[in-house]
Amino acid sequence: MMVKRISVRMAVWLVLWAAACGGSGRKSGPEVGPGGGAAPGGISGSGGTQATAGRSGEDGGIGVASGGGSAGTGRSGLSPETTSLAGTFVSVSAGRYATCAVKTDGTIVCWGDDENCCAANGYGQGPVPAGNFTSVSVGLYHACGVQLDGTIACWGDDVRNGYDAGPSAPPAGAFSSVSAEGRESCGVRMDGTIDCWGYRDGAAPPAGTFVSVSVGGLQICGVKTDMTLACWGTDSYYHGDATPPAGSFTSVSVGGYHSCGLKTDRSIACWGSNDFGESTPPAGTFLSVSAGFAYTCGLKIDGTITCWGGNSNGEGTPPVRTFVSVSAGSDHTCGVETDGTVTCWGTNFYGQVTPHAGIFASVSAGYNRTCGVQTDGIATCWGFQQFGRVAGTFAAFSAGEDHTCGLKADGTIACWSDYGPDEAPAGMFASVSVGGSHGCGLKPDGTVSCWNWHVNDAGQSTPPAGAFASVSAGELHTCGVKTDGSIVCWGDNNNGKAIAPAGIFSSVSAGCEHTCGVKTDGSVLCWGANDSGQSAPPASAFASVSAGGTHTCGVKTDGSIACWGDNQYGEATPPAGTFASVSAGYSHTCGVKTDGSVTCWGDNEYQQCTCGGSYVPPISPI
Repeated sequence: MMVKRISVRMAVWLVLWAAACGGSGRKSGPEVGPGGGAAPGGISGSGGTQATAGRSGEDGGIGVASGGGSAGTGRSGLSPETTSLAGTFVSVSAGRYATCAVKTDGTIVCWGDDENCCAANGYGQGPVPAGNFTSVSVGLYHACGVQLDGTIACWGDDVRNGYDAGPSAPPAGAFSSVSAEGRESCGVRMDGTIDCWGYRDGAAPPAGTFVSVSVGGLQICGVKTDMTLACWGTDSYYHGDATPPAGSFTSVSVGGYHSCGLKTDRSIACWGSNDFGESTPPAGTFLSVSAGFAYTCGLKIDGTITCWGGNSNGEGTPPVRTFVSVSAGSDHTCGVETDGTVTCWGTNFYGQVTPHAGIFASVSAGYNRTCGVQTDGIATCWGFQQFGRVAGTFAAFSAGEDHTCGLKADGTIACWSDYGPDEAPAGMFASVSVGGSHGCGLKPDGTVSCWNWHVNDAGQSTPPAGAFASVSAGELHTCGVKTDGSIVCWGDNNNGKAIAPAGIFSSVSAGCEHTCGVKTDGSVLCWGANDSGQSAPPASAFASVSAGGTHTCGVKTDGSIACWGDNQYGEATPPAGTFASVSAGYSHTCGVKTDGSVTCWGDNEYQQCTCGGSYVPPISPI
């Protein structure tokens, strides 16, 4: 009987694993994974573009940023990893493909696979939402969090394999907790009732009032207000997993084919499948428990973590440290240490064990340096000259030839050169763009204001009157898109780079000796010098474009990057991947991927990029 049970279980899981790793065809079995419930007390259970704040798809100058398995059964043979993310976090939730954590300021940070889940833009459902949260739960293909006002926000997969499930569309109202899994999510409302949404294969939630809920692969369990357990779902796959033990419990966590609960005497009881020992907890007193796919981890009262069950990828081998919470995923585990650091271990196939050192909102490639703004407003630069550093929180950045300017969160601009702080214009701005030796900014009223650090011999710092939607500063000329969609350029007109063509444009980017713009139909039109083919764009639909020294790059509507022109240093040979923005410098290029990481390619004489790889710059405020 045991042999038959393992065979069925393996068959179901292998179908899932093959599909998740590129297999074709509709899944023939249930989608399973770890539960995503949150335990009481906030302990998470298992389960050259214009630098513009909040604006995307507009380019404004040389290199200015565009807009803003299984335990015991799965990917065995992968080297287990243990990594930590410094910072102060209150909880962490490990799913199958991704991990999310709630910081002390209430914001959420996610990392791992952004294609299959929710690290960035899972299945087009949007990025990790902004706002302040009290908890987060990561499921198989989506994640949900409880906001400060009790409402739930979810992101990730909404439609998968023919099931128009809607797990990312939570109901209205206030909730105290949420738990996300494969195609279903459940939450405990403020009145103690449970509400579930998404694809349901099994019984509806029972009547009564609950204090917590945990959604697993095929069943759901909750702790009732009288401290007893209630479970419901598909029992045929669980070998009795939907029949919890009697007794009083403070929390419950549902895994792949088993469940575990923390009893009021702080001992742990598990039930369901025990193929790998996942339902045989050790003796002792615990603070919390988290059931993964085929293993379980518990936080002991001394702060150490102990795990039992499957351990093929190191997911059941926690580091010897002191923790305040633990979350077991499919085949990786994460915990929050007493100092607020998040530490993860196990398989890192999707990067779910490697928290991002920085998630970037924009990047700007200048002449021989690169600067990026992280989602928390911290600005970081790398490359030639570690110039004067200016404290503050930034919304956008623009790196030029010898000068760099940043748009601060309060709307003011700060600038500096290779040798220290530099003159910056007074007033409030909505965007900033730096060229060769001048800069321009778009004011809140739509007017453009320019300044120069040397002479204004070509008139590049003398903008015309009118209302503009964006502005881009090139080497010795400047161009802007007016509110009617037309482009106006001023300054040096060598090679005709300042003679803008007629038409309606959504963005413009001024390079050294050429200019490019994205028309409203997504086509790119370039004018000016074309000695290296920099003004000969391919026929395709683009979301943004960035004109560099003698090359140009654009982000296509499918998120891929296309470059044309000079390729002496490989600056016009972009890597594969899906990008949110691109910035072409003089002889190097950088892009922000949809997961927030920065990738650069081309000339690396001053370490302004790391050719052929993703560069995570040092986290230090400018």
